[in-house]
Formats: sequence, structure tokens, C-alpha cells
Amino acid sequence: MYKVTARQILVIAFASAMLAAVTVLGVQALSGHFQPFSSAAVSPAASVADPSLATDEQNNIDVYKASAPGVVYIQSTTTVRDIFGLFADAREGAGSGSIIDEQGDILTNYHVIADAEKLTVSFGNGKNYPAQVVGKDPDTDLAVIRLLQPPKEPMTVVPLGDSDKLIVGQKVLAIGNPFGLDRTLTTGVISGLQRPIRAENGRQIEGAIQTDASINPGNSGGPLLDSHGRMIGINSQIESPSGASAGVGFAIPVNIAKRIVPQLVRNGSVQRPDLGINPRDVEALRRQVELPVSDGVLIWSVRPGGPAANAGLKGLARTDDGDIELGDIIVAVDGQKIANNDDLYRFLDKHQINDTVNVDVIRRGRHTTIPVRLTVTAPTRRRGYGE
Repeated sequence: MYKVTARQILVIAFASAMLAAVTVLGVQALSGHFQPFSSAAVSPAASVADPSLATDEQNNIDVYKASAPGVVYIQSTTTVRDIFGLFADAREGAGSGSIIDEQGDILTNYHVIADAEKLTVSFGNGKNYPAQVVGKDPDTDLAVIRLLQPPKEPMTVVPLGDSDKLIVGQKVLAIGNPFGLDRTLTTGVISGLQRPIRAENGRQIEGAIQTDASINPGNSGGPLLDSHGRMIGINSQIESPSGASAGVGFAIPVNIAKRIVPQLVRNGSVQRPDLGINPRDVEALRRQVELPVSDGVLIWSVRPGGPAANAGLKGLARTDDGDIELGDIIVAVDGQKIANNDDLYRFLDKHQINDTVNVDVIRRGRHTTIPVRLTVTAPTRRRGYGE
């Protein structure tokens, strides 16, 4: 029987907390319930001349003229209280977004509006319009907001492209509001594809677009465009020692947004199959405690009433002598090896709600297989402005 002492558990918990903090810091702050609204007035984006027949300079001008009117500046206000809850300060954040449909829905990053208690949107005309959250998905760092009172003037919809057809070296253009500067254009190329990045909650976002187009604080949520003026990504992160634009920029592929935005608008969240566990990577824990396998996913705890709990999977438990008995360690699902949380998430994303899967676990040093019926992930919701 594998056991750990209470002191070891504290060490593991502290290490896990530090890892989570580093993950959040690594995501640069480049910065609902669906309620029906009347459709906003929209106008189609201006046409962009065939890039092969125009100079590079003229193409930049055409894309900016066509797309910039559909890019908005998002400001958020959050109340931050001290540790005693006695004093509160208003903290402001900023980012960018794109008008994506005839209802005036705006696509942006989740981290731009995550804790917002108040949202305002500007079209660069000096006027601010109140907005509310329609839906948000921390796992992909995407969110949709909507104007409470759309402007009377027609709004421009940014057309969506196809991020599955991108190639390295392809020209791209980024439009956003870095440092609050209205609708700034930067250009570059696709430097790499299929880059894994992490959302603030630690979930891996696969297939990110790497670009050398300058992306700065405030660009988050703005569109990455191709030379035809079509959105092929949502600017999300930079990787830079200084946090400035002298680094590598990453955008979330637009095809991810095309897949989840309908759910965000309809349900306010994305429904995914779930095991209902609090997992820990075995590899990250091996330095603190002796484990029977070199990789896999340790079940730290199970959610009461969740799929794992209903199937009999076990998390950490305290023994009569005060030690902590290890929970089950997931090593495979349906015969597919699971080395870490990323493997588990990728597997679950390929399945549907109510699917039954066979989970291979190590329990007290022995291998066993347990069938588990997947249900919906319970989203962690925070009350935001207009919710």
C-alpha cells in the first residue's frame, strides 16, 4: 500500500499551487447567460483587392480599411478587496475584440473579461457602449460579449477564415488596441503552426499560431488576419522575457472559435465530457513522494456525484493512523496511454457526453479497469457584469 505523510501532502499542495501561479503569470495579460437582443445594424466588410495584384503596401491599406471598423476596444472594471474584505479598489483592464455576427456579438479572449463587473466597448468614435458577457470558455481562452445598446450606425462584421489551411511564411496582419492606442495595425508572417500554449487555468490549447507580427498588452482578443482580410486567429499571448512585443506572439486558431462560439452564444459555456476528478501529473509528484509508476495521472480527489465517484474511482484518503493513502492513478483510457493531464484532456475532447470509457488505473500497486460514463463538466462561474 502506497502512503504519504501529511507533511508530504502539504509539500505537494504547495508545489502544485506554485505551478498554477507560474502558469497564470505565463499568460500575458495583453489586455453568461444568453439573453435575446434585437439584431444590430451591420454592414459587410469592405472588399479587399486580390493580394496577388496589389503591392504589399496597398494590401496593408486595403485590409486595414476593410477590417479595422469591426475591431473594438474593450475596457473592464473589477473590484479588488483586501484580505480582510474591508477596502475595495477598482482595477481596470483593457483588450480588443471583433464583431462576428449580425447581432453584434464580439469575440475576444476570456482573460480580457474574466473577472469583469463592468464592461464598455468603444468603436474609436469617442463613445463608450455598455456590454455584457454572453459566454466564456476558460479552457480555450475565448469569450463572447454583446452590446447592451448597439450604436445606431451600422457595424462591420469581420469575416472568418480557415485556420486549417495556413502555412508557415504566410503574411498576416494584427489589428488591436495596444496600450490603449486605437486600432493599431502590425504586420508579419506566420512563424510556426501547431504550437501548444496554455490558458490561465492550465489547460493546453493545441494548434496555436505563432507570429512575428508585433503583439502588445491591449492586443488580446483582437484579430489576426490573412492578406484577404479574413480572421484566421485571435491574438492571445506573447512569450517575452520583458513582456514587450520583442518576443513571440501566439494566436488561437479561428477554427476553434468557429467550433465553440455557437455553444457560448446558446448556453453561455462549452459542454465537455468530464471524469469529475481533481488530477495531478505523476511526473510532477515523483520528487515529493514514492509512486508505483513513472507517469500517469493521480486522482487527487473526486467530485461528489461526478462520473468518477459514481464509478468507484478513488482520490486521496486519510487512514486510521493519520497517513494519506494515494488515490487511483490513471495510466490508460480505452487502451490509450495517459502520461499526463494533457493526454487525458485530449482524449476526453474527442468523446461525447454520455460515452462510456474504460479507465485503467493503478490502485494499491495493482492494475484494474473501471468503466466510467462521462457527463458534462460543471463550469466554474463567477458573477460578471450583466449576469
